[in-house]
Amino acid sequence: MRGCHRDLQTYPEAVDAVTRLPVVGMIGGGQLARMTHQAAISFGQSLRVLADSPADSAGVVAADVVVGAHTDFNALLNFGRGCDVVTFDHEHVDNDHVRALADAGVAVYPGAEALAYAQNKLHMRQRLGASGFPMPRWAPVSSIDDMAAFGLPCVLKTASGGYDGKGVFLIESEEQARELLDAGLELLAEERVSLARELSVVVARSVSGQMMTYPVVETVQRAGICTEVIAVSDSGNDRARSMATSIAQHLGVVGVMAVELFDTGDELLINELAMRPHNSGHWTIEGARTSQFEQHLRAVCDFPLGDTGMTAPAVAMANLLGGEDPDPDMTRRLGQVLAEDPGIRVHLYGKRTRPGRKIGHVTALGEDVDKLRRRTNRAAALISNGDE
Repeated sequence: MRGCHRDLQTYPEAVDAVTRLPVVGMIGGGQLARMTHQAAISFGQSLRVLADSPADSAGVVAADVVVGAHTDFNALLNFGRGCDVVTFDHEHVDNDHVRALADAGVAVYPGAEALAYAQNKLHMRQRLGASGFPMPRWAPVSSIDDMAAFGLPCVLKTASGGYDGKGVFLIESEEQARELLDAGLELLAEERVSLARELSVVVARSVSGQMMTYPVVETVQRAGICTEVIAVSDSGNDRARSMATSIAQHLGVVGVMAVELFDTGDELLINELAMRPHNSGHWTIEGARTSQFEQHLRAVCDFPLGDTGMTAPAVAMANLLGGEDPDPDMTRRLGQVLAEDPGIRVHLYGKRTRPGRKIGHVTALGEDVDKLRRRTNRAAALISNGDE
């Protein structure tokens, strides 16, 4: 029955019987699914979500939630058969399972071939490097001899599974590298790039090949976690946007993709790809005429893509990270922020707090970037840590 959490089953029809609109299924019940569900509502759709638990971020708000593991192929297949199109909240679904879903007749976007390059950094580096896209110097490594040949210091990365600073290690000596090498992980070494700033550009590509890019944004990282995103309407950087559209076309991406870039001051180098709505695009909910979440739905449903222009000259976004208090009085903290700054927009993800965990974000629109950043950082501090 609709409107409740259900065990896995096969659904006889995909098109919504009431609205006659296509049913979009999203594998994963995190905050990306939660915000995609919000975007779907304006189209008269209710996103179908495959969640690990009804308590997941999207599980507590979406009306059409199926409980099942993304590691279970039967769960994926039963879920997919009840959808017109299936897409992803995360990139942890086994690539062979994604391919098998498509072979079984499920429309899956992005497809397995494209998704592989967001799931494995070695494959991404090899493919994009062979096609002439600029990247930091890198090499696969599996031994101390490989490390010595590459040169130290460097950055070691796990080929798959890393996010928010996880799976990334700054290596100064062979001794530091030995523990990772002995663990048998698939690793690559990268040079440490001298950064002027880190950038991200979100591009969308539809089933029929239409593409749109958003303004290039600057991301601020602390301890490997993105803490701020800054968008300015006259940011330009046509090179970054051209690079993103070329990659999307080259890999056959369908949906939203984020291209993370290192700006050295002299050149732009590709860092990572994410083939789903991305943290660096959350500002678009209020700051762009079409949010990245609506754009993702448009792309996978093959609707015409929306206007990516900004709704204000500048936008600042700050992530809300969990503080030390395991059970904060979030009602009081939220009330204080809303009273202090009525213009701030707060998005909480319905997640339990733990130190460093992303539990939400705040956004402010205006003209003066420095003032906007002060507002969003103040609001983030109040919600994350209280008025200390």
